[in-house]
Amino acid sequence: MNDNIIEINEDKVKDHLGNFVRQTVEETLNAMLEAEADQLCNAQKHERNSERQGYRSGHYQRSLHTKAGEVTLQVPKLKKVTFETAIIERYKRREISVEEAMVEMYLAGVSVRRVEDITEALWGTKVSPGTISNLNKKIYGEIEKWRNLPLKNHYSYVYLDGIWMKRSWGGEVKNISVLVAIGVNEDGFREILGVAEGTKEDKDSWQRFLRYLKERGLNEVDLFISDKSLGLVESIPDFYPEAKWQRCIVHFYRNVFSMVPQGRVKEVATMLKAIHAQENLEEAKRKKDLIAEKLVQMKLKKASELIKNSALETFSYYYFPVEHWKRIRTNNGLERIMKEIRRRTRVIGSFPDGESALMLVAARLRHISGSTWSERKYLNMDLLIGYNMEENVS
Repeated sequence: MNDNIIEINEDKVKDHLGNFVRQTVEETLNAMLEAEADQLCNAQKHERNSERQGYRSGHYQRSLHTKAGEVTLQVPKLKKVTFETAIIERYKRREISVEEAMVEMYLAGVSVRRVEDITEALWGTKVSPGTISNLNKKIYGEIEKWRNLPLKNHYSYVYLDGIWMKRSWGGEVKNISVLVAIGVNEDGFREILGVAEGTKEDKDSWQRFLRYLKERGLNEVDLFISDKSLGLVESIPDFYPEAKWQRCIVHFYRNVFSMVPQGRVKEVATMLKAIHAQENLEEAKRKKDLIAEKLVQMKLKKASELIKNSALETFSYYYFPVEHWKRIRTNNGLERIMKEIRRRTRVIGSFPDGESALMLVAARLRHISGSTWSERKYLNMDLLIGYNMEENVS
């Protein structure tokens, strides 16, 4: 009776099914590669065709990790045409995202052993400490290359900001800053222009940062938009003497609110918004003086003096097309990016060195620059063609 009982070895069944699926995936991908090669050559293998564009020259092997396991691709070699395959590109993008995620885990303080466990759970293969180290070097190199790409000669609008982080230094935790610039190109799309380490948000750091932008090709800027950092404001004329500077009105409002009792902030906010709702520069100046006088009557003398002495720094946007005003009078777009970076770096605490902080910020910015963020039109730059800033300010 026992001789008729069939015993099923589940492990062997799973291995057999796994191998079957992996083999099927491998055969399918290789068939797709062959089909792409036929299309590029405009002829099938060994086919005589007067319209043939290229010729085959064998294959080379490439290992690829998939959800079904590791497969071996037989990638065609071609003569006269370059073999560019959508198959490899899709997986290449996936591999890059995986590598960046691993680097981010490492920089976030995840132990090497934990990274090994995570990769084994995801792909069934452990990533060795040596591999993690090599990936770090590879990604650092790619980020550094991206960070120093040549820039266009002219950007009408450039937004600047810095973010503070902590690093371990000689057994102590010190503050460092990472400085960031984004610009609006001639087609109206945003670009990440630069990211660099600064010891502080002081004049020396900002001068090094502006020099770094200029050395990469950025020679002309019409308007810089930023918070009021004295080191930055003092440095801009040294490198871009023709550029105007716009103080972010949101940051300006916060400075005013710090001199106003909490119960009167809402009332003062309405008054400040009225200043920047005027139709031209002259009306904004008149409204500024009226508000300053009213604040004196409200016994808010310090707030009044700040508005009287500094509000003009927030009026540079009046020199540009009215359709652009909403987006060039604040630094909100860059602020949102900095908040996302802060959210991702908060869990780290302190970085082992400044390079690690810079690389993680730059990696996130590179990811943003390759997303739909850079594909959405931000401003209609055609409005600047033939536009005379001085004639149109009033």
